[in-house]
Amino acid sequence: MKHDSYEESCSICKANDVGVPGQAGVIWEDKHWFVRHMPAKGAPLAGWLMFHTQRHVQGPAHFTDEEAVAFGPVLRHISRKLEEVTGAPRVYLLAFGESFPHMHAHLIPRYSDLAPEYTAFGIADLSRAVMSGAEPGISEEDALAMAAKLREALEADPPPS
Repeated sequence: MKHDSYEESCSICKANDVGVPGQAGVIWEDKHWFVRHMPAKGAPLAGWLMFHTQRHVQGPAHFTDEEAVAFGPVLRHISRKLEEVTGAPRVYLLAFGESFPHMHAHLIPRYSDLAPEYTAFGIADLSRAVMSGAEPGISEEDALAMAAKLREALEADPPPS
């Protein structure tokens, strides 16, 4: 979906508009938000999602009133669906906002069998370990299958609008 702030040079704008090969496509979107799986190849965990704004905005401090009102209910709904679909007892929410001009948060299922060194702040160590090749990450097939399950769950029961 192209937003009014769409910029051709912005990789997030492009991903939000047409998707990016290897990223499992759009899981869910509306006029404010866009949800996708981490890149299908080399994702640390099945269900590791990216939650983006459609428009260029650094973070909640700069949301419009409409975005601010929608943010909590949509985030809660997607987090609950992620718990339901993955069976994870908890979903981490991380947002730094350093890389792109779009607010983007990581929604990360913390599975019960996740090694203790990769829980809480250690989840960043898992991501780095997968990126460096020290840990295998998940298969592309598993990422695509999880994205499809989440897409189906959110189509059947979409977030509030």
